[in-house]
Amino acid sequence: MTRDFDIVVVGSGFAGSLIAMIARRLGRSVALIERGQHSRFAIGESSTPLANLLLEELARRYDLPRLLPLTKWGSWQCEHPELACGLKRGFTFCHHALDAPFAVDAERHRHLLVAASPRDEIADTHWFRADFDAFFVREAIAAGVAYFDQTCIGQVIEEPDAMTLSGRHGDGREFCARAKFVIDATGPRGLLHRAFGLGERPFPNYPATEALFTHFRGVKRFSEIQPTEGEPPYPIDDAAMHHVFPGGWIWVLRFNNGITSAGAALEPELATELRLSEGWAAWLRLLDRLPSVRAQFADATECFPFIHQPQVAFRSTRSAGASWALLPSAAGFVDPLLSTGFPLTLLGVTRLAQVIANDWGQPKFAKRLQEYASTTDAELAITAELIGALYRQMSDPPVFNALTQLYFAAASYAESARRLGRAELASGFLLHSHPEFGAALRRCLAMAHDQIGDAWRTAFMDEIARVIAPINVAGLANPIRRNWYSARAEDLLAAAGKLQSSPAEIQRMLLASGFYPEPAAN
Repeated sequence: MTRDFDIVVVGSGFAGSLIAMIARRLGRSVALIERGQHSRFAIGESSTPLANLLLEELARRYDLPRLLPLTKWGSWQCEHPELACGLKRGFTFCHHALDAPFAVDAERHRHLLVAASPRDEIADTHWFRADFDAFFVREAIAAGVAYFDQTCIGQVIEEPDAMTLSGRHGDGREFCARAKFVIDATGPRGLLHRAFGLGERPFPNYPATEALFTHFRGVKRFSEIQPTEGEPPYPIDDAAMHHVFPGGWIWVLRFNNGITSAGAALEPELATELRLSEGWAAWLRLLDRLPSVRAQFADATECFPFIHQPQVAFRSTRSAGASWALLPSAAGFVDPLLSTGFPLTLLGVTRLAQVIANDWGQPKFAKRLQEYASTTDAELAITAELIGALYRQMSDPPVFNALTQLYFAAASYAESARRLGRAELASGFLLHSHPEFGAALRRCLAMAHDQIGDAWRTAFMDEIARVIAPINVAGLANPIRRNWYSARAEDLLAAAGKLQSSPAEIQRMLLASGFYPEPAAN
């Protein structure tokens, strides 16, 4: 028997469950289909201030109050201690030379610490996806979404006014659903990409990276291996830790259940040299080239066999049709570097929700979907341009650190603008469609592929400082701070004019966001 729905969402990761909940709140009949069952491992685990703010906005706009505690470390620990997560105070970068211990010079060129919050209570988090995604599925069911797990879709038929999805449940029973609209949240090269033969296209100037990753127990804190001199803006391991080296990088994300997510993304030459597909043996070969990281993992054991991803980056040739759309996480992926996946996906959920809310059943619905698709692809493309430039400069820590300022300046400006109710100031991810910064950003990224000598390096880093100046609300590119950037109210207050606001408005925003600690009770 075929069941009819307004919307079918395929893939019950957090994003699929979230758009299903929103569509149900908007009055649509919704089915959520999952090939496996929860709880289960999923890659993509580190949130950012912008990602958490977008989740908060969606929860408030569509009356999903039970999601709100998950937007900050403090409220998460208070309301949902049963869901594992990790404390993320910022972004930590440690630049390594291959075959040598990690060392920090006086100017900290091989260190970069960028705080995302001033204290733990309002910090970001790493999402332990086995718990996080299962929670979102339960919330979707509670919201009235029809949920089908262990259901494999074998055929998708696009008709003039509907889509039919057919397959089988895990017990062999047939499954068939008809929907006016289908949303694919199954990830890169997912259901609709395969069913429609959509094809792929490359990101220009982007290396063909490979990845190797798993979860571990027994990973030491890097601060035990390499103590910092002075008082850093946050404990360096309470962050998204990036060990960067020529040819790639390693991520380390710590959860509060004793598990650490770690993996490497490598350029082709190094991946081939290490025979990355060999899993644990390849991981040990990589650690042998990085003595300080090897010490961090000296007592570590894997929770399950390594997953080798022979092609990390992906970009679909299309991401929407008249009666279907891919979430950004299914339309493309670039790299875990800088934790861009969550904000890209949540921006896509925000836009797709607005199309459903405002244009459902209207003649302009298809046009709005194409606008959504165009924006999704443009944001993936500019992200790939930035991360490709970072890969190009992994052998040059000062230039790499300078390039990251383009991301941190755009992200902190966008977050502040949205908190002030001025989202129109922050047009597109990385402000790529901003009338001035967008073009300057692309010019800088193009320059990053044309490195020629020390004079170029100095001019390039000076140019980045100049380009970010009109949107720099976080005190970035300040040599006095020697690559350690705290989250400071003074920087935002001094930058009020850049946000078309007064210091008083900034102060109110900081108070409302919990920037300042609560007064101690008498």
